[in-house]
Amino acid sequence: MGGIYFAFQIYGDFSGYSDIAIGTARLFGFKLMRNFAFPYFSRDIAEFWRRWHISLSSWFRDYVYIPLGGSRVSLGKAIRNTFIIFVVSGFWHGARWTFVAWGALNAIYFLPLILLKQNRKNMEIVAKGKILPSIKEFLQIIGTFFIVVIGWIFFRAESINQAFDYINHMFSTSLFIMPTKIRYIPFIVFLILIEWLQRDKQHALQVGTIKRTWLRWAVYYGVIFIIMLFAGQQQEFIYFQF
Repeated sequence: MGGIYFAFQIYGDFSGYSDIAIGTARLFGFKLMRNFAFPYFSRDIAEFWRRWHISLSSWFRDYVYIPLGGSRVSLGKAIRNTFIIFVVSGFWHGARWTFVAWGALNAIYFLPLILLKQNRKNMEIVAKGKILPSIKEFLQIIGTFFIVVIGWIFFRAESINQAFDYINHMFSTSLFIMPTKIRYIPFIVFLILIEWLQRDKQHALQVGTIKRTWLRWAVYYGVIFIIMLFAGQQQEFIYFQF
């Protein structure tokens, strides 16, 4: 549960302050690019990185990956380029071995897609035009989320040993013990549901298409009320350190 909670914490933190920056810039007449596109609905790790931290991923693609030859080179060089871009991404976050391990792990996740030439398979939104995903898509989403959570453990840990120790505890008998802090789960599920229903929009609160004005404003005030109700002590955004 700690790994899952951190996955949503860092997503809410980074995606949230990106939206604040985009909205504030719009007030001054600047249009910044979208930075997150519902990444936890991804069906493979390539799709995840097309949807997570889009500005940085695009920069590394355009100024590091493509100049190295991208994937239009021999298989060995394509694998080399993949490792370079992810390890450099790890270094970008900080000079710590945990970030390097996180980057290398994501490169390893990428390898099967590179070898099978499936890295550009899932380009459209999942279950487009449908309410529910297929069983295959659902399992792909769960599997992708699981390996992303494992990666986040290395990202969050203070050392490599701490990360492996945490993972060992995850897959011990504690896996079958009821978690003590489950009060957040209903809220996470509720917000996931909202994002799922809005996954074809630019962001989850894009409710401008609701024709009934009173309902649209009810959503706005409802969000404000929830923010005020659950607001705690002021904290810095996690990603401010990068």
